[in-house]
Formats: sequence, C-alpha cells, structure tokens
Amino acid sequence: MKKNMSFSVLAASVVLAMGANAAFAAKVPAGVQLAAKQELTRNNGSEPESLDPALAESVGANNIARDLFEALTAADNDGRIVPGLAESWKQTDPTTWVFTLRKNAKWSDGVQVTADDVVYGIRRFLDPKTASPYASTYGAFLLNGVEAAEGKKALTDIGIKAVDKLTVEVKTPYPVAFLPEVMSNNQLGPAPRHAIEKHGKDWTKPGKLVGNGAFVLKDWAVNSKIVIEKNPQYWDAKAVVLSKVTYLPIEDGFADVKLYQSGENDWVYQLPPGTYEKYKAELPKDVRNSPMLGLRYYSLNAKDPVMKDKRVRQALSMVIDRDILAAKITADGQSPAYSVVVKGTAGADATTYDWAKWPMEQRVAEAKKLLAAAGLQAGSKIKFTYNTSEYHKKMAIFAASEWKTKLGLNTELENMEFKVLLKKRHDGEYQIARNGWVADYNDATTFLTLVQCGSDQNDNGNCNPKAEELIKQGNQAKDAAKRKQLLTQATKMIMDDYPIIPLLSYTTPRLVKPYVGGYTGKNSLDRYRNKDLYIIKH
Repeated sequence: MKKNMSFSVLAASVVLAMGANAAFAAKVPAGVQLAAKQELTRNNGSEPESLDPALAESVGANNIARDLFEALTAADNDGRIVPGLAESWKQTDPTTWVFTLRKNAKWSDGVQVTADDVVYGIRRFLDPKTASPYASTYGAFLLNGVEAAEGKKALTDIGIKAVDKLTVEVKTPYPVAFLPEVMSNNQLGPAPRHAIEKHGKDWTKPGKLVGNGAFVLKDWAVNSKIVIEKNPQYWDAKAVVLSKVTYLPIEDGFADVKLYQSGENDWVYQLPPGTYEKYKAELPKDVRNSPMLGLRYYSLNAKDPVMKDKRVRQALSMVIDRDILAAKITADGQSPAYSVVVKGTAGADATTYDWAKWPMEQRVAEAKKLLAAAGLQAGSKIKFTYNTSEYHKKMAIFAASEWKTKLGLNTELENMEFKVLLKKRHDGEYQIARNGWVADYNDATTFLTLVQCGSDQNDNGNCNPKAEELIKQGNQAKDAAKRKQLLTQATKMIMDDYPIIPLLSYTTPRLVKPYVGGYTGKNSLDRYRNKDLYIIKH
C-alpha cells in the first residue's frame, strides 16, 4: 500500500481489495500435470525451538508454524498480503481496524475458530508468564501491548476485542498503515484455549497439537524430522494439493546438498558458501536465488567488559571487508551492509558510515588508534559464538582472520546448536555472536527492534534514548515522508553507537527440484507456505 494515500482512499482500497469468498491456496497453471504422489521434503535449516506460535522465534520454527496455524492475514508465495483466518478487514479510523472472520474456519479437531480465540491467543502471547521472545516486538503495534507484556497493565487493557463471534477489533497506539501485514504473523493469531488448558506444555506434541492451518502435525522426531499432513478441517482444504510434507533440521549445508543429490530432499535450505556458481553451472534448473529483506550481522554484547567500549566495537566493524566477504567468501549474490536497515525496506533508508568508502589501510590505521585508546592491545583474546553450520563457520573464520591480521586480536571460536545459541544470546552469555534477521513485514521497525531499548530481540544490550524518542516521533507522524526522515535519523544515530556489525543483505541461494510447483522466487520475506505448493508429474 502507498503510505501517502489519504485515510479515506486507503480504507476504501483495503475493503475493496478483499474478496469475501476468495480462495488463496495453490494455483496450478492450466496444462500442468500433477504427480500422483503429492509429498514434499524440504530442509528447514535447524531444529525448531518450539511449535507454539507464541514462542516460535527462529525462521525455521515460524516456517512450520505457518503451516499448522493461520493468522488473521497471510502472505502468499509472491509475498502479497491475502486473507487468512479473516476474510476481510477495514480501517475505521487512523488507529482502529476491524477484521471479519470466516464462518467456516475450524480448528483441526472440528471446533469453530472464533473472535474469542484470537483475543485469547494475543493476550496469551503478551502475557509476561508466557515469556515470548517476540512480545515487545509485536506488542508495540497494539494499544497497551508493550505495557501489558511488561506487566504494567492488565491483559484486558490490550487493544484487542471480540465485537461478536466473528468480528475482531484491533486498536493501535499510533497509525500503522501496514497493520494487515503485521497481523500475518502467527504470534498475533488465534490459539486453541481448549487444547492448551487440556494438555498444558505438551499441547504442541503430535496427537495433541490443535491448529487451524492447512496442515496438522503427525510426527516430530527431534533432530531428525517433523512430518505434517493435510488438514481436512481447514477452510480451504479442497485447494490444498500437498498431502504430506517432511521438514528436515539439517544445519550442515554439504549434508543438505548430499541428501538433495541422492533424492532424499527436494529443497536445500541454503547452499554452502562458495558453491553457488558451481551448482548454477551444474544444476541450472534447480538453482534458485533471489534478494530478500534480511540482514546477516554480528551482535556485540555491550555489557561485556571489553565490548562495552564503543571504540572496540567500532574498530571490529571497520576492518571487516564486506566486499571480499560477499564476493569471495559467501559468493552467492549477497551485498555488503553497513546498517541495521537493509536496502529496499520501506519506512527508512539504509544508512552507512563515512569510513566505508575509505581505503582499507586508512580504516585499519583508524581502528588501531581506537583500540589503543580503549586499552585493548595486540595479542588480546576475544570470543566469537556461532551455531553449527559450514556457512557460519566460514564467515566466522574470515572475520577472525580480519581481526588477527589487521588488529592483532586472537579470536576463540565456539560453535553450538542453533537453539542453544538463541538462549545464550538472549541471556547475554557471549562476547560476539553470529546473528541474522529476516523481516517479519516490510517496514523499518522490523529491523529497528533489533537495536531498540528494551526490545526482546535486542541481544546487544544497547540503548540510545535520543534515538528512541525519534522513533516514537516518527511512528506518531501522520506524514509518511516525515516518518521516514525521523526513522532514518534514528537509525543513523543508533548505528553510530556500533551495537552490531552489519555484514550482508540476505539472498536465498538454494536448490529446489524443478518439479516443486508454486516456488516463485518473488517472496522477499522467503515465506513459502506449503498450501501454495504442489508436485508436478516428473
């Protein structure tokens, strides 16, 4: 949606764009013959930390959650926002949205999904007892959402209300023109109260999990596979083509490719670094790669005795040659990044540093001065933590080499399972840590949450009150240009504190079998729902 539309035109366009009876599942082109066996195996990159929508944090966990649950809205495989649980919605005033639910939406056990389920789901998500790692991130878009997540206001004060059985009213603390996009995330969707109260923490296990998505959970063998099957109770089940999907949790890119080559995997999560051109030549019909709104970066623990010094953080960032990293190390089409906001994001411009244009010799000389002023001498040891993956290992070795050869620092590398890394980052038990973020919606605030004061997704421990005030002013601004100016200014101010080391803007270099239909390469958030996919006869 264009941000400079007048309210009346915008509201009208939102209402008119929604077809009450439209179906948005797999669209099989005319003439395409489907395979008799509609089963897909796709690698998901890691073991999910949880399948509870309120607790799902990683990309992998949310990929599966989108199959098992459906929020008010959804993103199709082209990245367009389409009706989900809600068949239509409208904006009744600058801070009020009304969503109308489908009459035929059911939980996988046959119970109807109602507005009360949405209210319960959102309140449960923001309840401090749930301790969701996304609470402040999405709570910021609901009136009193952050305050409730912090325990400062009652859950009943949150701007979410069931007007009647099929109508949900959402109130925001300031105008949020992109709210339908935000509401596509399952953390802000319904939750099956009857199943959760019956099974407690075990409610997400096979045989107990009750969802409202296109698929149901059939098997979960930890560190081996997760199997989901078509949900016959889903409102659009007739249009869902795949009958079974197996998710693999493989972190090793080379092992992933081997399974693909042996026919045991239809979808490589991410090609190992430096192999993209090789497979592009060998398997041109299988290679897929497109830009996405995502950032590879390293978190710097501002509470660590060494990293708390801004001069150290700046020096570490200055000497990493992003151009070599992109062209020689990952070599898969990613572009250098110097800002927490990546290029192409709505709502703010990607910022940069003056030194990014300096010759490397000048950058190194300045970085050495900064370290000397901070009292960190050559030969000092720093510790880098990353999750087990050849991709992240190769990047880590490159960074360690840059810090060693240019600054004389010795880096201790520590690797672990992804879900362990998640916890260590949140607990602040690291010095420098591998990190990455894929946008949850196309607006600068999805990236700013990584560096904002008090954000659940801020693993760095940084806080810039002046920038925080600019973000607040920007979000309150009615003029889109003014908002963009303020958010860009805030971004620059935060980046000048060096809370993170931005490295690369993501692309999605992977192998996908040519017979997997519905994979468009157009989804900038890399959200490919299995309800939109199908297997072509081959």
